[in-house]
Amino acid sequence: MSADVAPVSAPVSTASAAPRARRAHLLGTLLAALGVLMALAGVGTWAGVAQGLAQEEITVSDNAPALAGQPVVTPWAAWAQAETIRADLAEMTGGRTFAELERDDPQRPAVATGTFLRASLITSVIAFGVALTLVGIGTGFALGGLGLRNAAR
Repeated sequence: MSADVAPVSAPVSTASAAPRARRAHLLGTLLAALGVLMALAGVGTWAGVAQGLAQEEITVSDNAPALAGQPVVTPWAAWAQAETIRADLAEMTGGRTFAELERDDPQRPAVATGTFLRASLITSVIAFGVALTLVGIGTGFALGGLGLRNAAR
């Protein structure tokens, strides 16, 4: 036998290729629609978190190393305010945390409030991150779905 003989492939039946193309097209459509929904949900989440923070009318403290005086409606402003609270609490307590304060320490209620506020701001930063991730994944799904639809043609 000769080594230059190419294997013969069976011809693709157009009868079986058409249903596969329709299924791929349908799957692409579903992925694209899911992606758009996810991206819109991410945008809505970002807007909801920003609106919730805006309703609180918080501004970044004047002693913040960055964004002083800015309204807290973005993740970076929320982070700047949370870090300012952390620094203020450390200065107030000499570096001790809430857990390290004695039960009868008069600073304990103020430190508890500051710790709660800081945790709430960090939670909003995480929510912004989840929203942005949802937009990214949704965009990827939408583009992948459109690509699959295009490949199915």
